[in-house]
Amino acid sequence: MELRGKQKRFLRSEAHHLTPIFQIGKGGLNDAMINQIEEALEKRELIKVSLLQNTDEVADDAAAAISDAIQCEVVQIIGRVIVLFKPSRKEKYQKISVKVRSL
Repeated sequence: MELRGKQKRFLRSEAHHLTPIFQIGKGGLNDAMINQIEEALEKRELIKVSLLQNTDEVADDAAAAISDAIQCEVVQIIGRVIVLFKPSRKEKYQKISVKVRSL
């Protein structure tokens, strides 16, 4: 799902109040973390991931790696914080994606 400008603006406003639930640290990005991010996106649809000071990862590269691995949309990258969106496949978790589709 390719996001339009209005949809990205809406998602950025929704993500503003979220706290990052994943932190990429010294160990970098690995398969276990990508699986956990995918599970969290399935339930929440919109999450933040932060890169800690001690990581060698670059935010753009980490965002590209995550989005390629789980086919999610990178909504925004600010400094060391990445905002990710993926519509849930289960109807009971589709709260944000319903609003996004209506825009």
